[in-house]
Amino acid sequence: MRIGVDVGGTKILGVAVDETGRETASVRRPTGWGPDAVADGIAVVIDELAASAGSVSVGIGVPGQILPGSGVVEHALNLGIERSDLAAAVAARTGIRPAIDNDVRCAAVGARALLPALGSLAYLNLGTGIAAGIVDAAGPRRGARGAAGEIGHVSIDPAGPSCRCGQRGCIEALAGGGAVAQRWGRPADLPVRDVFDAADGGDVCAVALRADLVRGVAGAVQLLVLTTDVDAVVLGGGVAGLGDRLLAPVRTALAASAAASPFLRSLRLADRAVLVPAGAAVGALGAALTPDAVPHDLAARRAAVG
Repeated sequence: MRIGVDVGGTKILGVAVDETGRETASVRRPTGWGPDAVADGIAVVIDELAASAGSVSVGIGVPGQILPGSGVVEHALNLGIERSDLAAAVAARTGIRPAIDNDVRCAAVGARALLPALGSLAYLNLGTGIAAGIVDAAGPRRGARGAAGEIGHVSIDPAGPSCRCGQRGCIEALAGGGAVAQRWGRPADLPVRDVFDAADGGDVCAVALRADLVRGVAGAVQLLVLTTDVDAVVLGGGVAGLGDRLLAPVRTALAASAAASPFLRSLRLADRAVLVPAGAAVGALGAALTPDAVPHDLAARRAAVG
């Protein structure tokens, strides 16, 4: 059995997959605050999924920066973690040492498993913030410090809105769900959807915000294609839940930006932007399929205990 755990700011989702990569079970638990509470929640999910398994490997996708191979998570601020050896903490609670990777990178692995026709892809996570995971036949690209794909704070408009990083016109300042909600400034359960609905109704502020969001996503797609030349950029995360309401204008913007450039037209940018398969738990699936997870023989351990 392979177990994948996707740790988010509000929930921990674990899935079990068989040798073919098919999901066989899932468990969802709320996420606690701080390193101990997060490790406790992960351990509960793993224990439930592995209760009847003979052999199991575990991969975990978590926000923040992870030095490749270390199991140490840094700067996962929405979890209350500044620095934590999460792999060691989970191993102490379950007896299973997991492989730890960035959650967006895991989602890229999961998306590629669900889109086998693509040899390579970048998974563009459009959530509160923006980041990308890049994966090909050789596996996920991590970079020397585990920071590959952190494109949210690339500025594409020096005169654009201010970003929390101190720059102006960052991709995240234009298209990140948190930045859009802050600029919208009106109470809503789903601020980005509220902006799109209001824009459809002709609200001038909403029309401008929607245009910025589309411009930011299109800029991210173009940046990823030009720097990695992946087969496709897969739009995922909460904002991508807008579906074709987002994809169609992004493709239109990409086509418009390429109209005057034979080089950009040759790259078929608009065709290379696609949506993540609807309803897919790509983060947890990708964590389960991470090649770094080591199998543990639980049956032998239970027999030894008696």
